[in-house]
Amino acid sequence: MITLNVNGQPREVDADPATPLLYVLRDHLELNGTRFGCGLGQCGACTVMVDGEAVFSCITPISVLQNRRVRTIEGLGTSENPGLLQRAFIDEQAAQCGYCIPGMIMRAQALLEKKPAATDADIRDTLSPHLCRCGAHMRILRAVGRALRAAQSAPTADAEGRDR
Repeated sequence: MITLNVNGQPREVDADPATPLLYVLRDHLELNGTRFGCGLGQCGACTVMVDGEAVFSCITPISVLQNRRVRTIEGLGTSENPGLLQRAFIDEQAAQCGYCIPGMIMRAQALLEKKPAATDADIRDTLSPHLCRCGAHMRILRAVGRALRAAQSAPTADAEGRDR
C-alpha cells in the first residue's frame, strides 16, 4: 500500500510503485478529469500538480509521490463552485472538444500560483507543452489571462479563486 495526498486527502492505493500516477488517479481513485493522451509525456493532457509544479502524470511513478501533494482538476473546484481558472474557461468558452482542457488548466494553475503577474508571453510559454488541435486556442489564452487579472484584482481571494 502506498499513501498519496490527493486534493488534500490521504488516499491509500494498492498498486505497484512503478505505476504511473495517471492510472492510479483514473483506475484506483476514480478521478477521471485527468486525461490519457499519449502516455509519453508529450501532449499535456495528463497534467496535474505535484507540490505546486505542473507534471505529466502519465510518466510520474507513484513511488516518487510519498509525502508530496498531488492536485488534480477535481481539486480546483466543482460544477457548482468552479475555481478561478475553471470559471474563466467557462466565461471565455475556451473549449471545443475539451479533452486537453483539464491539463491546460492545471498547468495554468501552477503559473497563477507561482507568478500571479504573468505576462501574455508567460502564458504562451507555460501552455507550449500542450498539444491542442481545436480552434479554441485564442480563447484558452484569453481565459488564462482573465483568471490572472481576476486574481490580481481580488486581494481577498487566493490563487484558487476562493475567499480567504
